[in-house]
Amino acid sequence: MFLAFLSADDWQAVSISIKVSLCAASVCLPAAIALGWFLARTQWRGRWVVETVISLPLVLPPVVTGFVLLVLFSPTGWIGFPLHTWFGWDIVLTWQAAVLASMVVSFPLAVRPIQLAFQSSDRQLETTAQTLGAGPWATFFHIALPLAKRGVAAGWLLSFARSLGEFGATIMVAGNILGETRTIPLGVFSYVNSPDGIYQAWPLVLVSVLLSCMALCLGQWIERRYDGRTV
Repeated sequence: MFLAFLSADDWQAVSISIKVSLCAASVCLPAAIALGWFLARTQWRGRWVVETVISLPLVLPPVVTGFVLLVLFSPTGWIGFPLHTWFGWDIVLTWQAAVLASMVVSFPLAVRPIQLAFQSSDRQLETTAQTLGAGPWATFFHIALPLAKRGVAAGWLLSFARSLGEFGATIMVAGNILGETRTIPLGVFSYVNSPDGIYQAWPLVLVSVLLSCMALCLGQWIERRYDGRTV
């Protein structure tokens, strides 16, 4: 099997990719749920501005997104300077920077299915629960969120899969440091830019395809598993 041809550096890249993708998808999920619910439940004039800002990473070149993150989170940046001064934390050129880049570029893919799930859920059940004395938080966690669980799962999986393939923003803000920030896409990039690297890159390419297919298949299984079911 091609996994046997992975070098120690390749295994590090795979491990870092999975770690970064899991962290990015999981950390951004609560915000995606909150924003998805807010967009599904509110109607106001400025809503299109929020939706445009959320969707912006989908159309911006990833290197532009990475450049903005680099400016903001560098030790002299608007966000990076307070972090460096007050907490001694430099996020640039660390694996946490790779998580940050993946979160930003994958966030729109997490929000959209969650928003659609809240929009398509039966709001009459929420109204009935509130009529029976349930508070807003109880209604959300016991009625609205379970009804949207398929959208939440789909959003997480899409965010995870997108994070696995993130390259442009990551290389700008996290660099390409072997054993620290070199993910699968960065590993492939490094191979291609070395002599005879095209052949060496194939195991990582196949691992990337395998992981992405697994994430998509899991999403389809979840959709079939709960198709037509209620909470």
